[in-house]
Amino acid sequence: MSNKIDLFRIPAADKERLRVLFLAKHAESGGSLHGEDGNHAVYHHEVLTTLRAIGLDVTPASDFTALFGPTDHDYLFTLLNRAGYPMSEMLGPLLAQRIGLPALGASPILRGLSDDKHLMKTVAVARGVPVAPWLIARRGCQWIPYPDFAFERLVVKPNASSASWGVSMPTDWETAKNDIAKLHAEGHDVIVERYEGAYDVVVPVLGGAEPILLSTMRFEMPGDEGNFRSYEEKRGLSEGPKERLVAMKNPVMTRKIREYTRAMLPELWPFDYGRFEFRYTPTTGEVLFMEVNLSCNLWSKKTVSGAAQLAGLTHAQLIEHIAAYSMDRQGVITAERVPFDLAMMPEDVGGETIEV
Repeated sequence: MSNKIDLFRIPAADKERLRVLFLAKHAESGGSLHGEDGNHAVYHHEVLTTLRAIGLDVTPASDFTALFGPTDHDYLFTLLNRAGYPMSEMLGPLLAQRIGLPALGASPILRGLSDDKHLMKTVAVARGVPVAPWLIARRGCQWIPYPDFAFERLVVKPNASSASWGVSMPTDWETAKNDIAKLHAEGHDVIVERYEGAYDVVVPVLGGAEPILLSTMRFEMPGDEGNFRSYEEKRGLSEGPKERLVAMKNPVMTRKIREYTRAMLPELWPFDYGRFEFRYTPTTGEVLFMEVNLSCNLWSKKTVSGAAQLAGLTHAQLIEHIAAYSMDRQGVITAERVPFDLAMMPEDVGGETIEV
């Protein structure tokens, strides 16, 4: 079974006239690994070179000062999320809104909603999507209640963290409170949830004439069921078993996770691209929503690009579709729409996984 979509493209005349500002922490790094951010610097350089290869006139910038005043750019392709202080992921969209510059991603208020893990879990519950029990500990609160749910292990993390930064997994409440206090001291709101074993699985979603759900994906390492992928592992800063990107082919699980994703989409639509994340336990079939990322990694080696590759899209086609849809929905261009048949989803084949 094929899935026909409209693939968005930027018309040649618009490529000639448009001036694009590319905002990313390592936009001007040249593609070398960074000591703290690791392969994120490689990723930023790859997207910059891909945008230029598409035929766009792109100016790189590495901090928000590029948005402090009027600009002669027509569009902002922003990947600058973690700028060194809490909730900085909202600043790019807000500054762009202030100067009237159409920007990649979603409206500032939707970015704020999606990046707040507690609020998104509340949305999931309202939409009938199951989640692990959790509590929120906002910075400045004078009292944090003992969890009203049983647990053997907890996950403590910044409420707006990314790439598993700042995560701990205590087994007792006293340790958890100490971990919360450390994150509060660094300026973060904190979410605490019951640890659920098994796998992280994600559904990448692209904007388009209607939301485009790609294959359910995960990173896999030998014997990793229930294990945690650290920030250092995700950024390529530590040695360890070689991970592989795979698509899930369990039709029962993938059907369920796609239904849950569709149930939450009306709360966030429209957005240009995103990743809906779940925990899946094969022994029970349980699927629990975790979080949403509307500015997730677009590196060719990560999940969104891997799912696009399985669907028959090149990395350049993926980046151009996302940019063209974003520009089209905000009135920057009238995108060309080319009928495109997505390749058969791996979940329609059956089995367990297929390596990308």
